[in-house]
Amino acid sequence: MRISQKAINPALKKQVDKMLIQLICDIKNFNEAESFLRDFFNSSEVEVFSKRLAIAYWLKKKRSYKNIRDNLKVSSATISTVSEMMKSKGFELALKKVEAEEWANVWAEKIKRVIK
Repeated sequence: MRISQKAINPALKKQVDKMLIQLICDIKNFNEAESFLRDFFNSSEVEVFSKRLAIAYWLKKKRSYKNIRDNLKVSSATISTVSEMMKSKGFELALKKVEAEEWANVWAEKIKRVIK
């Protein structure tokens, strides 16, 4: 879908933006989130967001531009753009959530080994 060149009424834009944000807040689990993403976004749009998150995550893990470029098949310009975007609150929040999930998974595996 292409975005119209005609500007939407600012009050209406605020309302529809709020509706999307509320919808994201109301998603309760992995299956709901996956269903939402697959149905509302085409595969290219999902890939763009997924790669953007992966680039930020790997940059935070100190991977080289070359490594990221070769593995994710993105340009150095894209990596640089994401590097700048990482300074925003939204990216900081996303990376904290990813790291928290990673930490939880590591500890869950350690606990499973101890219990066995």
